[in-house]
Amino acid sequence: MNNNLLFDFAVDKETKTVIINREFDAELPLVWDAFTKPELLDQWVAPKPWSSKTKYMNFEVGGKRFYAMVSPEGFERWAIQKYKSITPKTNFKMFNTFADENENPELPGSDWDYTFSEQNGITKVAITIYNESLERLEKMIEMGFKEGFTMSIDNLENLLATLSKK
Repeated sequence: MNNNLLFDFAVDKETKTVIINREFDAELPLVWDAFTKPELLDQWVAPKPWSSKTKYMNFEVGGKRFYAMVSPEGFERWAIQKYKSITPKTNFKMFNTFADENENPELPGSDWDYTFSEQNGITKVAITIYNESLERLEKMIEMGFKEGFTMSIDNLENLLATLSKK
């Protein structure tokens, strides 16, 4: 594990934005796949002891992912991600919102912008999350988003290390 990898996490309440920059010791195609393929997403995206369960995912412009974060007790917290633009292996943008098990969205949501780049085998992922309201941003932070996201990213780092060895 490379402990010198970048991990910046900033909250800007004035613009209702979370800005995350994270480097991974893996090549870009593998990191891209980890963010865009449901069978890989479900292995890392939930902070332990929770797990992720994708009901379906169509990674294409206009497509969406409908998934749940599942607690050890079986409680499911559903969410919808709608893909707005995709530039393969470079960038994708999506709208994310919580939902019920019947895909009824709980608005407001947030716009996520992912940018991928690689240099010398280190892949950087820059994520900007714009929230529709300050209240949503504050709720996200109060719910432990930074801690949960950090735990999920640690899961991803372990997954990438395992997949890189194959």
